[in-house]
Amino acid sequence: MAKKKVKPSGLKPGDKVVMHTCLEARSEKYKDKVWTVNSEPWDLCGSEVVLLEGFRGGFATEYLKKAEVV
Repeated sequence: MAKKKVKPSGLKPGDKVVMHTCLEARSEKYKDKVWTVNSEPWDLCGSEVVLLEGFRGGFATEYLKKAEVV
């Protein structure tokens, strides 16, 4: 079986993002919270992940989208 190719997110340190379509995004603690990306993306077991300021561990970029900063 071929490995799924991960599409690069294009996220970079300093980008503002929000979580979507994941358990964390539905929790009151993280709902609508704007996060700052603190690292370049890297591959972790076939998923692209980044560090988020104030979040412990890497977070999969497929559940993040850039925030509209006004």
